Amino acid sequence: MLGPVLLAAARSDRVRGLVTSVPLTRRVVDRFVAGEDLDAAVRAVRELTADGLRVTLDHLGEYTRERAQAEATRDAYLAMFEVFAEDGLAEGADASVKLSALGQALPGDLALDHAREICAAAERAGMTVTLDMEDHTTVDSTLEILGKLRADFPRTGVAIQAMLRRTEGDLRDLAHEGSRVRLVKGAYAEPASVAFESRAEIDRAYVRGLRVLMAGEGYPMVGSHDPRMVDIARTLAVTNDRSPDSYEFQMLYGIRAAEQRRLARGNRMRVYVPYGADWYGYFMRRLAERPANLVFFLRSFVSR
Repeated sequence: MLGPVLLAAARSDRVRGLVTSVPLTRRVVDRFVAGEDLDAAVRAVRELTADGLRVTLDHLGEYTRERAQAEATRDAYLAMFEVFAEDGLAEGADASVKLSALGQALPGDLALDHAREICAAAERAGMTVTLDMEDHTTVDSTLEILGKLRADFPRTGVAIQAMLRRTEGDLRDLAHEGSRVRLVKGAYAEPASVAFESRAEIDRAYVRGLRVLMAGEGYPMVGSHDPRMVDIARTLAVTNDRSPDSYEFQMLYGIRAAEQRRLARGNRMRVYVPYGADWYGYFMRRLAERPANLVFFLRSFVSR
């Protein structure tokens, strides 16, 4: 029952002010966020890659309504690519990008233009880009932008949320040769008219999505911490005669770290590494996903 409340709070400026003003919050945020600047992200990436893990970097920010802020997000990605190329961290690395942070809600093609600049810089550095999927109101726009980006940058990936009722059809359209697709369960508060609501329904939808992707010609990215989904994905990969380099697993920074390292032995395993000062929305979604995360947060206030 707390999940929808926390997801609603993720969009509340009042709750944002309360949570971000509490000094102890930072201690808990550090579990899920690599740091507030690029230097911290680089340190986290070095530790992860030393253990055989791949990474995708997310410069935190979303729902921008200001052109200057969208430009600042673009510039943060361009700076990241430059540093990763200089430091020898770019090979096999990916960047996760939220189009809403690039001006998706603003008039014109601002988000597309910024995304093109990001994809071009990533390609020069030897990295790839994956478009994060946000709430259901952005899906059509995100997929339209994806199609335009892939005309020049065919390795551009996209995240798709299993909880949305439309997803199976979207996956069938996307499961073609060279198409990189990250399947996740979904982390946004959505109405029942467009999304499955119960855990069982979402799990079944996720498995249906895995079947489509593993049987397709694309490159599935299995974004799940659920041991059942990981096992099902591995079984489907065998059933569809997939080699270990034809798909990968993805998990979030700070969640099931030991399992990430275990999977990296014999599988491609990528860690989603968020960084930046605008961590509030991301942090609240992590609390909403699992009650254990919320308990961890609340305990921090009484453990000193």
